[in-house]
Amino acid sequence: MESKFVQKVKRRNEERNKRKQAKAIAKANRQKGKFGTFWDAHIRDTIWICVIWALFLELLLETLGRQATPGVGGFLFLFQHPVVFFYNALIIFATLSVSRLFKRRAFVMSIGIALWGAIGVTNGIILTQRMTPFTVKDLSTWVDGLSIMTSYFSIVEMVLIFGTGVFGVLFFVILFIKGPKAQKNTGKGSFKKSLLVVILIIAATFGATGGLIKANVLNTFFGNLAYAYRDYGVPYCFINTWMNTGIKKPMDYSQEKVEKIIKKAGISKTGTVKITRNDSANQQKEPNILFLQLESFVDPTLFKNVSYSQDPIPYYRTLMKNYSSGSLTVPACGAGTANTEFEAMTGISVKFFGPGEYPFKSVLSERTAESVASDLKDIGYSTHAIHDHRAMFYNRNIVFDNIGFDTFTSVEYMSGVTYTPRNWAKDEVLTGQIMDALKSSKGRDYIYTISVQGHGKYPTEPMIKNPKIKVTKAPNEEDKNAFEYYVNQVYEMDQFVKQLTDTLSKFDEPVVLVMYGDHIPALDITEESYGAKDLYQTQYVIWSNYDLPKKDKDQTAYQLTADVMDRIGMHTGTIFKYHQNTDHSSSSYLPNLKMLGYDMLYGQDYIYGGTNPFHKAGMKMGVKTIKIDSVVNVGGKFYIKGQNFTEQSKVTLDGKTLKTTYLSPSLLGLNQKVDQSDVPKMKVSQIDKSNDTIISTTE
Repeated sequence: MESKFVQKVKRRNEERNKRKQAKAIAKANRQKGKFGTFWDAHIRDTIWICVIWALFLELLLETLGRQATPGVGGFLFLFQHPVVFFYNALIIFATLSVSRLFKRRAFVMSIGIALWGAIGVTNGIILTQRMTPFTVKDLSTWVDGLSIMTSYFSIVEMVLIFGTGVFGVLFFVILFIKGPKAQKNTGKGSFKKSLLVVILIIAATFGATGGLIKANVLNTFFGNLAYAYRDYGVPYCFINTWMNTGIKKPMDYSQEKVEKIIKKAGISKTGTVKITRNDSANQQKEPNILFLQLESFVDPTLFKNVSYSQDPIPYYRTLMKNYSSGSLTVPACGAGTANTEFEAMTGISVKFFGPGEYPFKSVLSERTAESVASDLKDIGYSTHAIHDHRAMFYNRNIVFDNIGFDTFTSVEYMSGVTYTPRNWAKDEVLTGQIMDALKSSKGRDYIYTISVQGHGKYPTEPMIKNPKIKVTKAPNEEDKNAFEYYVNQVYEMDQFVKQLTDTLSKFDEPVVLVMYGDHIPALDITEESYGAKDLYQTQYVIWSNYDLPKKDKDQTAYQLTADVMDRIGMHTGTIFKYHQNTDHSSSSYLPNLKMLGYDMLYGQDYIYGGTNPFHKAGMKMGVKTIKIDSVVNVGGKFYIKGQNFTEQSKVTLDGKTLKTTYLSPSLLGLNQKVDQSDVPKMKVSQIDKSNDTIISTTE
């Protein structure tokens, strides 16, 4: 038991320590000033820090997302649309407030801040390369994005991006280990209080969302994704691209409703639309049907603020005058090639899906479905897809098999390809590929070709020596260089179109060739500077090597195939017959089209009698068969003789790629040692140009 003296000494020491601590705190407060004291007392460890960060992040996101007003876009958004600005800040605030439920608040909040910051920075970078903002759906194409980074960024820029990522990971590791934790006074009761506050904040966010939608301040349908981000804010739109996916089930969806639609459109009386017509006499009357989707191809003279030394598309312009043509409304702007393909191949509008969604990356990569390819196969056509870029881009090697293509020839199956200064394949290689496909079957062919030469990024410094087309007027020097590069690619594409039509004009079978641009180029183009209805307009031409009446009209990409088939007297397929037999001006035209699209891709297949009748086509990669004839040993080195090799042909052994040199279409050299006993097991595989994945292998 302590003596009174000892207790007295202890009390005196405690009082002395308290006075020292009080003096230290007072001194610290004097150094901090009034603001510092206020920060510690009311902000540092309270919900207000989330409010401050939310407002800052919203300002940052809107500033980075408004390229037209660099540096001040966020402030303009705040003053022009204050309600929407603070609503988007509320979204960010709700996500950051969750950090109050964790002991390591600083760590969790920092992750939230970093994620929102990354969304803003990524969106800003993407908008410098294309006209469509960053969406959650882009995350599903990150592998494809990595494969073309070298076409958009310099080595230094890629190193900086990678270095920033590594630094970010290290920062969070250190923060987790060394970072501050919540103060000890946050006990059980305090946690319940924090939980209640967070729930109320999230509930308020959902309530504000519903109220603003009802008040028409916000919208859930984005006809133009870029405009939606501009009008409704980056956080709201980005989250919408995550939560709003697929085709939503129509309120009145039922078997009775679907059967009523198809009956009225004259599709079927039984719900079965499969038609078998392999009559050779009829086939001789029907033409080969070719679609040529030209990358970023539009009439450059429609750019009002740019002039040229001569017409960049003289031949295509002649075709537009002499053959059926018009404006084509496409679903993409500056990017999104696969969505234009989807509409032309299926007849279904991409607008029925979630904002920014790629059906090639979602539903069509998971299930089989009807398309013009499967419809034409059913009446005896052979069906082919051709693309002078990677087979795996946009999952085309999977999707095309799911929608009825017999063959798919990608750049990995082409030899003698030449490339642009930006490393995109030049389209001149496609003429031979199209002719090979036409000659590969005895009957008629449907060929869908996707070009790539006109692809961006368009350089802001000169990259072409002695350009054929010179830009004589442009807003500035950087735009001049970018437009000059673009129009010279377009000029070469125009020459390719001439080469193709000259070749097809001599072909001894009837051919219809439909050509159009997939979207406008990702250049500095606005509706005011583009002489078309809007930024979703390209131009199409329907050429033929026989007499087909000229009939000009403007239409959409999802109507185009049905229109072409109607012109040549073909009426088959569910969606295409619907387009042909329905009044496009009717108020029920698009809602019923959406109903059919939902039934086919997400519903109960009432159109087909309750069962999806479509199966994988068993698609072959490449029209020509790649095969090994023999393996010879010359001086201890193996050479593989065979047929139809390309630069992407590699020798493989037990699924592993061996070091291979392409010598010619009939000869490969093996650059590593293998046992003689393994030689009979060697095969030749076509390898993806980007990530060395095996696409197909010889049997």
